Amino acid sequence: MFKAPVVSILVISYNTCEMTLACLRSVVAQTQVPYELIVVDNASSDGSAAAIAAEFPNLTLLAETTNHGFAKANNIAARHAKGTYILLLNPDTVVLNGAIDALVAFAERKPQAQIWGGRTLFGDGRLNANSGFGQMTLWSVFCTATGLSSVFKATRLFNPEGYGGWLRDTERRVDVVSGCFLLLPRNLWEKLGGFDLQFVMYGEEADLCLRAHKLGADPHITPQAEIVHYGGASEKIRVDKMVRLLSAKTLLIRRHFPASQQGLGLWLYRLWPLTRWWAQALMSVFPGQGRRRDAANQWRAVWARRGEWQHGYAPLAAQ
Repeated sequence: MFKAPVVSILVISYNTCEMTLACLRSVVAQTQVPYELIVVDNASSDGSAAAIAAEFPNLTLLAETTNHGFAKANNIAARHAKGTYILLLNPDTVVLNGAIDALVAFAERKPQAQIWGGRTLFGDGRLNANSGFGQMTLWSVFCTATGLSSVFKATRLFNPEGYGGWLRDTERRVDVVSGCFLLLPRNLWEKLGGFDLQFVMYGEEADLCLRAHKLGADPHITPQAEIVHYGGASEKIRVDKMVRLLSAKTLLIRRHFPASQQGLGLWLYRLWPLTRWWAQALMSVFPGQGRRRDAANQWRAVWARRGEWQHGYAPLAAQ
């Protein structure tokens, strides 16, 4: 007998064919709660759409002819969702030990949170601490710009966005749940209007969670729902990635900082690539520091492209 889906699982694929197939296989193998799979392929050139259709003929596959990016593709996928919950799941993930079942159970147990996430690991089993993070503040931006958050990564004082020292091994609230494994009620997604499309890439989930918080959401993470997240599978060039990340972070400051702190926050954040370039260049003068020289060159390239990111992503009307 057909069961209505409890959770609609949205996967956005772009030139990650083998990883996407492995992700979908893990969902099927590890999930008992009634679900539906909705995959948007963003005009991949590696045969992803055909391979997905051949192996998983019963899922909903939207084979697009345009690369919509992460935010818009999820908004498109969500229009087809019928579940009580929507789960955003990256294609470069592997579901472990019934993680989706555990996350839905966590949501049922802690409904007031309204947004739920789990614990993520790298492919070698090490902790990937990017499953949840804190909201940017003037202090956190200062720590980033000065390098304190890198030097004292394990301390909450100097690494507040990364919740320094927390191994993601306990249940707790967070400001932002990573979009690689994020569960929320479908009615909340619809109330928020999904992702804000001004965030071309990166920052979408931070903006979503912060807007949800204003409606009473209190995001939480549980270690009982654990996945592998390889990270960065569709973003190969570090300089391009940093330009997009800086654009997104700058827009987040403009959107979510108090008006009285925006000017200083933006000024400090613009210093980040510059201070990283100088620090890496300084350390590269010592013997055997080829990696430092490479990093310095990358940060110098990011700084040279500051005209692309220092004002954040452009409003949609101007694109």
